[in-house]
Amino acid sequence: MVDALGWRKKFGVIAPSTNTIVEPDFYRMRVEGVTAHFSRIWIRNQNLSSDSAFQELLVQIRDEIHYAIQRVLTAEVDYMVMGMSAETFWGGVEGNRQFVKQIRDWSGMGVATGAEACERALKRFNAKKIAVITPYQPIGDENVRRFFSELGFEVGKVKGLRCPTAVAIAHVQEDELRQALLEINDDSVDALVQVGTNLSMVRLADEAERWLGKPVIAINAATWWMALRDNGITDTVYGCGRLLRDH
Repeated sequence: MVDALGWRKKFGVIAPSTNTIVEPDFYRMRVEGVTAHFSRIWIRNQNLSSDSAFQELLVQIRDEIHYAIQRVLTAEVDYMVMGMSAETFWGGVEGNRQFVKQIRDWSGMGVATGAEACERALKRFNAKKIAVITPYQPIGDENVRRFFSELGFEVGKVKGLRCPTAVAIAHVQEDELRQALLEINDDSVDALVQVGTNLSMVRLADEAERWLGKPVIAINAATWWMALRDNGITDTVYGCGRLLRDH
């Protein structure tokens, strides 16, 4: 017997309890027969106003993520998707690979992370030099820069929005993100990347690709794309960027 709605695949999605953007983004990008089932990591203290506060958020995530995975596994999902991104960049490439291994060990199945999804997307576009928007404090920006640099990408400007709380990330409006794109872009940059799954960027990234004339990778779109393609699902999704439309 197969699931009445998720008859192709059921994805177990892990997201912080404070995240209000990634869930509607994934629903917006859904394809027939694929369903997303969310399990929340309890964020007890959502303060992000300093580097030390940002690191404390990651400690909370590490303490709670195993429980979130255990809960979603009861839905008999087929594949894991990380609806969070900071932890997937932490510690550079080796940190990401260790994180992926841990999730696989706990869940017994494959996993899509935002960091690896962006890596695959940039390689698909043959990008060499990139620029990045984050909602993070400097320590988060440093880990994002490290991850991409270790992969061999030249990292130009990294614009950290320094959001004061986890929920405040979702309060960033398109006008601010549009200005940030223009600020980090120049003719030497091959692709722009947005990280932070609680930033609402999918629609704007699709629009910006037309007026910037280059790939703009929104992390939620990239992560969903990776999850679909890893599972042999090649459906085209419109309005969410080149990845889901053309790749």
